[in-house]
Amino acid sequence: MALQDTLEQLQNFDLGDLDLNNIGSWPEPVKLIVMALLFVLVLGAGYYFYLTDKQSLLEQVQAKEQDLRRDYENKARQAVNLDAYRQQKTEMEATFGALLKQLPQDTEVPGLLEDITRTALDNELTIESVDLQPEQRTEFYVELPINITVSGGYHKIGSFVSGVANLSRIVTLHDFDIKPEKAKGAQGLQMNIVAKTYRYLGEDE
Repeated sequence: MALQDTLEQLQNFDLGDLDLNNIGSWPEPVKLIVMALLFVLVLGAGYYFYLTDKQSLLEQVQAKEQDLRRDYENKARQAVNLDAYRQQKTEMEATFGALLKQLPQDTEVPGLLEDITRTALDNELTIESVDLQPEQRTEFYVELPINITVSGGYHKIGSFVSGVANLSRIVTLHDFDIKPEKAKGAQGLQMNIVAKTYRYLGEDE
């Protein structure tokens, strides 16, 4: 009977009969519906104005947690292998030091220039210039750049480069620049290249 009475009250209900100044006189079903709507409205507003920001903050914190977890795992792996890393570092330093000491105590420029000249002549190239550049110091060694310009055929230039790279002393080649010869009627190529030789930087330096 109570449910039937409630339905009848709702059917006979007219919004125009509501008095906002006397809410207590509203029918019970209407008051319950209004209270439910207000409750939903408050929940929605609370979620939008409060929980939305908190949700965004939570997602940021969760992402940071994942980053911290990965960082922790990486550091844990490194800590487990710390002794091995230290041993490897010591071995690398010893090997590097031994290799540095294999470099000559001086750049032996005259002998190197002679080797470069002989390599060029053996490959029938014309040496146009060989210019020594100022030495450049690093923490452990000194390098001496030498600008070289030669001219001749393509394959002979290739053989020259291979020959210089295979000299008995350490020589590295840099900054290749190959172009046709400028001389009128010339059919060969001109190559500019920088050869660098090295010497060990002694403790007294």
